[in-house]
Amino acid sequence: MSELQLGLLIVGALAVVGVVAYNRAQERRARRHAERAFASRHADVLLSPDASPRREPSLAPPLVPRDDVPAALAGEDLPNERLDYVVALDAQSPIAAALMLEGWRDIERRFGRRVLLAAGEEVGGGWQRAVPGLSGARPRWRCALQLVSRSGVVSEAELIEFRSAVETLAARTGAAVVAPEMRDALEQARALDQACAEADIQVAFHVVTQDGTGFELPAVRQAFRANGLDEQAPRHWAHIDAEGRVRFDVTAEAGEGERIPRLTLTLDVPRTPELRRSYESMVVLARDLAATLNGRLQDDNARGLDEHALSAIAAQLEPVRADLERRGFAPGGALALRLFS
Repeated sequence: MSELQLGLLIVGALAVVGVVAYNRAQERRARRHAERAFASRHADVLLSPDASPRREPSLAPPLVPRDDVPAALAGEDLPNERLDYVVALDAQSPIAAALMLEGWRDIERRFGRRVLLAAGEEVGGGWQRAVPGLSGARPRWRCALQLVSRSGVVSEAELIEFRSAVETLAARTGAAVVAPEMRDALEQARALDQACAEADIQVAFHVVTQDGTGFELPAVRQAFRANGLDEQAPRHWAHIDAEGRVRFDVTAEAGEGERIPRLTLTLDVPRTPELRRSYESMVVLARDLAATLNGRLQDDNARGLDEHALSAIAAQLEPVRADLERRGFAPGGALALRLFS
């Protein structure tokens, strides 16, 4: 190779090296410019090892100790002809509330929560539950005895006793009495009792161990904590909605020593508001507890509950809900709470 060829080769190599170096310098300059333009002062929560772990939204329902849930209101707290034997007391002059309540006290003592007293203004006015402390005077009163409950239909003797007591109260206060025929009222009550018997259903899930030996108490407490529940509460809880209505119950059954045989979740169908949603909430919690405790779900007959079985139960609840609503006793509603009490 001649000196000329060698010199041209060196010059060409130097030119190539220069072009490569220039391109790399341009790339570094462009990268620094982009980093300055799009830089963020905040840590990347997806990449930073110190970032707090992401928390999924909790599906755990609000559970409170069952004893802390106030007793369900007796429906609308007003007489209703579909459920009650209602006696109307109307007076030409308003009757003092204190006088009426004094006479009503003996009736209430005899029949307890099965009776209601309501006071009304002139015809066309509203009604309100007459309770101790009610003041003023009212010309219209309604005395009611609940005819049907989970205990069955009141007896004819009880109805006669109630009507007689109300008529005595009317005579004492100078009010006229208008009452339905007792035999017809009892026949309608018996028909309602039979019609609603099929809707008086409770759905229960049991969370049990794989081997049937029961759960250790510390494990149950840990499972409750993992699902956002208060593990220090008593052994009987109630899931409530925003309005304080009970959706379902959770019970840790008592066992020997520190062991709990099973956890039971119970949904009272006719007394449960938003039936489908409440059922789905119970299923979610039952699954979560079973998964946390490495347990399994079963029904009252010790049969396993898989997805197919849980879906089948949900489908069976729908016609029950529809039938109750058609009869005017929407599940979890005012009248249903009284009828299924």
